[in-house]
Amino acid sequence: MLYQEYFKKIYRYTYLRLGQVEQAEDLTQEVFLKALDGISSYRHKGAPFGSWLFRIAHNLIVDHYRKSKKEFILFPESTVSDGADDPAGAAEKKMELLEIKHAVGMLPPRQKEIIALRYGAGMSVAETARATGKTVGSVKKLQFEALAKLRRLIGNGQEK
Repeated sequence: MLYQEYFKKIYRYTYLRLGQVEQAEDLTQEVFLKALDGISSYRHKGAPFGSWLFRIAHNLIVDHYRKSKKEFILFPESTVSDGADDPAGAAEKKMELLEIKHAVGMLPPRQKEIIALRYGAGMSVAETARATGKTVGSVKKLQFEALAKLRRLIGNGQEK
C-alpha cells in the first residue's frame, strides 16, 4: 500500500533531479528497497512516512551526483513536447525551460533542493520541511530567496 501511495511522487522527484527515465526508475526502486531494509529502525516522530522516503531519495540523489560528478537537473529535456502539433509553441516552451534550467543551476544547493521538492515533487511547505529536516520557516525563506533570485535571473538575463 505504501509503495502504491508514494511511488509516483518519489519517481517524479527522482526523475526531475536525474533527468533520465532508467536512472529515476532504478533510484526509485532503491528508495523502496532501502526503506524495506530499514523499516525496523523507522520511528514515527510526528512526520508522515513519506517524509522519511523523500529523505532516503534525497540522500541517494546526493550520493549519485557525488559519485558521478554530474550537474543537478530540474527540468530534463524530455519534459518538452516534440512540437508535432505546434512547432513554434514547442520551441518557445523549450527556450523558456532552458532559461529556467540555467537560472535554477545558478541557485545554491539548498535552494535547488527546495525548488525541486516544492515544484518538482509537488510537496507542500510542511512536507518539504519534514523531508529536508528543516523548519517550515526555513523552507519558506529558502523558497522565497530562490524565487526572488530566479525572477531576477530570468527577468534580466543576469543577476543584479
